[in-house]
Amino acid sequence: MTERQLAILAAIIEQYAEIAVPVGSVTLAKLFGVSSATIRSEMVRLEEAGYIMQPHTSAGRVPTDKGYRVYVNGITEADLADTPKLDRGARAIEARVQSHTTRADRAIRGAVDSLVELTHNLGLATIGDELYMNGIGNLFSQPEFLVGTRTQDVAKLLDNIEPWLREAAPNEPLNVFIGSENPVGKASGATLIISRFRSPFSDHSYIGVLGPTRQDYAKTMRLVRHAGTMLEGVL
Repeated sequence: MTERQLAILAAIIEQYAEIAVPVGSVTLAKLFGVSSATIRSEMVRLEEAGYIMQPHTSAGRVPTDKGYRVYVNGITEADLADTPKLDRGARAIEARVQSHTTRADRAIRGAVDSLVELTHNLGLATIGDELYMNGIGNLFSQPEFLVGTRTQDVAKLLDNIEPWLREAAPNEPLNVFIGSENPVGKASGATLIISRFRSPFSDHSYIGVLGPTRQDYAKTMRLVRHAGTMLEGVL
């Protein structure tokens, strides 16, 4: 993939995350300062390679799971560094957790609740043998999950997250499972972003969010990783 194709893919992903409708060549042409024909030619190549797709008869394109994976793999440590805006989010998580330092379960629930408010996704965490979830209304209000069978696929994923986490025990401080990469509910169109941390309950406790693949990945990954790191430090 050329640098321009990478940039176009990133622009499609970021525009689609913001507006939730397929992204057309006219929008991208204005962004890149080239002709619509040039953008359409590059989009054809990206589509042939499986990074984007054209839903139904729309003139615009949306990213595929493969396209999202390339984008996420390109997110660097610099991209995940705190910004002033993210610092406010981090402080919100810390304030909620610090108010419950004598109760590990309440601290973890507080961190999840903060992630729900900051990312507008469903938040979840393992607390011993219990799975705590909040923000299910956020998840099922997303346009991706209002039609077809995706609601059932997401529900299947939710039903099986806790046993899957116990069995697979993802070992990275930050794990991102995009769409079909999820262990169950592969057709759900959902992304699971999970941080592993040590707690009084387990050396493999998890906190994270579940939302559509249409996601502000850098922001969400920053917040989830910060929540896990901060919980481990406090608990």
